Amino acid sequence: MDNFDDSKLSNQNLNEPIPLDKDPDKPIPFDDTGASGTGVSHAPLDLGGSSTARTPTIEVPKLAAKKPTAKVASTDRITGVKTFFTKLHPGAMNFLDEQIADWLRENPDVTIKRTNVATGEVQAKKTEPNILITVWY
Repeated sequence: MDNFDDSKLSNQNLNEPIPLDKDPDKPIPFDDTGASGTGVSHAPLDLGGSSTARTPTIEVPKLAAKKPTAKVASTDRITGVKTFFTKLHPGAMNFLDEQIADWLRENPDVTIKRTNVATGEVQAKKTEPNILITVWY
């Protein structure tokens, strides 16, 4: 604290707050305003175009007419569903593969339309993560 100059503070009380300006609503001036000769202008840039900007007109696309389509009655409708599930354990999943293969061998007339696989917890004696395979035919 050897370089602290307290000569400027001799007639000020350090316990009093610093007084505000007389007009607190007066805007704070920018640092670059005033007598600096930098030549910076805050006016909008004139690019030489017309003074009024024109908004381009956008042509609204017309809706295309729907083509009439005949309703198709599919003969490949889903007629049944079979769900397989097992624990997420390698031995159990191998057994599940065998179950699905056996079911398909026993039902050769089944045509699979869609399948779905999901994992989640199944509650039995205790709650464990399982894999669920759903087969729509």
